[in-house]
Amino acid sequence: MSGDEMIVHPDGDVLAEATAARLLTRVVDAQAARGVASVVLTGGRTGIGVLERVRDSAARSAVDWSAVNLFWGDERFLPDGDGERNETQARRALLDHLPLDPERVHPMAPSDGRFGTDAEAAAGHYAEVLRTLAGADSDTAVPHFDVFMLGVGEEGHTASLFPDTPYVREEERTVVGVRDCPKPPPTRISLTLPAIGAASEVWLMTTGSGKAEAVSRAMAGADPVDIPAAGARGRDRTLWLLDRDAAKGAAVAD
Repeated sequence: MSGDEMIVHPDGDVLAEATAARLLTRVVDAQAARGVASVVLTGGRTGIGVLERVRDSAARSAVDWSAVNLFWGDERFLPDGDGERNETQARRALLDHLPLDPERVHPMAPSDGRFGTDAEAAAGHYAEVLRTLAGADSDTAVPHFDVFMLGVGEEGHTASLFPDTPYVREEERTVVGVRDCPKPPPTRISLTLPAIGAASEVWLMTTGSGKAEAVSRAMAGADPVDIPAAGARGRDRTLWLLDRDAAKGAAVAD
């Protein structure tokens, strides 16, 4: 696994703008190397803000959007089209404005879909989608992810992996149905730390002084059971994208 890198921006707006430019460049580079690019999206103010900046960037035309695979790191298990779903927000912010190949867009099942309210069944289905796309020759149960984008909560959660829960301790499954979340809604679907760790690059993005302690502890090498973001590590690169308030006290661990 990679060591941590930290880039600090003056504020959240600059962070979103700079990260959007970084993402476009990374996608173009991946397509130049492999013909396709794969990105795992996140929700939250910063994650959606980045997508809005991509939408408004003149450089977005440099990407062949028909050759971009999109996934989600977690999802609120709510009905299709619900405004709180990460998918719904991502589509409004960016996806509906792009010439994507629908077959390359892989949202998680909603709570009014084929699995009803069975979050575990929906998680199992998403795991099977990832396994199928990875292919029989892959050394992981997930496809190649060029960039895995994540947020960080005040208590250190990332995706929908919260401290001291069975889900952050998961070592075998790539996707889990999450029950009794401490933040609403209580039921979610989330990729696990092993799935996150299969990504080439993991980008942890967050802002605000309320996140500073969690960021500092994660970058100091805290136990992921206590600070789940500490366990989100990319194969080639782990990049912390922070504003000044969130970076207070943070230092890259040896």
